[in-house]
Amino acid sequence: MALNSLRVGYVLKRYPRFSETFIVNEILAHERAGLSLAIFALGPVMESHFQPDIGAVKAPVIRMTDKQRNVEQFWNLVNEGMKALPNFAARLEEEREQNVHELAQAIGLALEVRQRQLQHLHAHFGTQAATVARLAAKFSEVSWSFTAHAKDIYYRYETDIQLARKIREASHVVTVSDYNLAWLCERYGGDRRKVSRLYNGLDLRQFPWLSPHRRPAHILGVGRLVAKKGFRVLIAALARLQAKAIPFRCTLIGDGSEREALEAAVIAGELQEKVTFTGILPRQEVAAIIQESAMVVAPCVISEDGDRDGLPTVLVEAMALGTPVISTQVAGIPELVINGQTGLCVTPGSDSELAEAMAMLLSGQDLREKLARQARKTIVRDYDADRNSGRLREIFTLKQK
Repeated sequence: MALNSLRVGYVLKRYPRFSETFIVNEILAHERAGLSLAIFALGPVMESHFQPDIGAVKAPVIRMTDKQRNVEQFWNLVNEGMKALPNFAARLEEEREQNVHELAQAIGLALEVRQRQLQHLHAHFGTQAATVARLAAKFSEVSWSFTAHAKDIYYRYETDIQLARKIREASHVVTVSDYNLAWLCERYGGDRRKVSRLYNGLDLRQFPWLSPHRRPAHILGVGRLVAKKGFRVLIAALARLQAKAIPFRCTLIGDGSEREALEAAVIAGELQEKVTFTGILPRQEVAAIIQESAMVVAPCVISEDGDRDGLPTVLVEAMALGTPVISTQVAGIPELVINGQTGLCVTPGSDSELAEAMAMLLSGQDLREKLARQARKTIVRDYDADRNSGRLREIFTLKQK
């Protein structure tokens, strides 16, 4: 099928979300290539901050009713399905155990698919979005796929999210690291012929490289302030640097449930003069701070509930911009941060190793330059949004043949 005749629906739990820049990057790359898209948001917007690139997206956003609060409205939706969707009664009977809210969204989405003449649905994350996309594709007789990221793979949910079933029934599954790919195939029976690794990409024109050779002793952490990001380990490592009288300052950009605990740890470590919390900042401002820093540190850990980062976008952005990175051996991170080649990669949870790595980069300008140059080559080769979204469009198109 020719690209100019393919019409795809993107199914997302919420849109837009401040932290999900990788989805916006992907959508914009599709639109640059001429793909016709519609975006379906299953839940209300919950944030007050948005990245400016949202304004460049041309695709219409259809906001689905998130909860069923009226029995009559639900039955009207079912009746519409009976009239418009093929073999709907039998297919609905097969899915009668589904959550009523997600079932209703799937019926509504299937009706939109038929009305808008969409040929394929793609969901991000294997949770609610994939549930609704699977059902809607079944009801409307179109193909569907989804991208699995991190929490949807590793978090121990109270109820089964039926990931194995979704992998089995999807036309194709994409995930963002080789580590994830192996996990999905080994734990959930994924068929390697229909599960692909595709790294999240950047529009590299927006991330010009700048040498890190002469920069102040500034350590930067960027991300949601939650357990899996490992910022408690970073603060403990900073205390080690201070004890050795190594000059530095540190900025933490982001917000989240751990902020109060992290601020308390800074006070307990007598680091108030060295560590600054900024809260959430626009992407352009974050990029400017990244290029003014000696390093970006992402001390990721596996949290108690099993959640972990798949491959943090901030590492990709920092490496594209020319800032050396330090991270940990969690999930797919070592695929990107190859220790001693594209960055420094330490044991998760080890504040002593992290402190040693930070000290190396603070004192080693030549090392910073070497790591940053090799990192940029890796980003250009593997993380270009236009190239990677092209592979995704090939997957969408192949499912129509």
